[in-house]
Amino acid sequence: MTSIPNEQTSIIRTERGIAIADARITIYDIMDYVTAQYPPKLIGGLFELTEEQINVALNYIEDRL
Repeated sequence: MTSIPNEQTSIIRTERGIAIADARITIYDIMDYVTAQYPPKLIGGLFELTEEQINVALNYIEDRL
């Protein structure tokens, strides 16, 4: 696994794709819920993510995708 530049070790590249470190949840899993306009707090609850993890993922999506 390698870290994505300019991110703390919260977003990593794995064989499954770009994921949240220590969560085994890919950014693409989260994107489905973002596209469906789920609120961030609900997305975090569905995947059992911390507030920091969901914020990093949402920022990554907003900045890059």
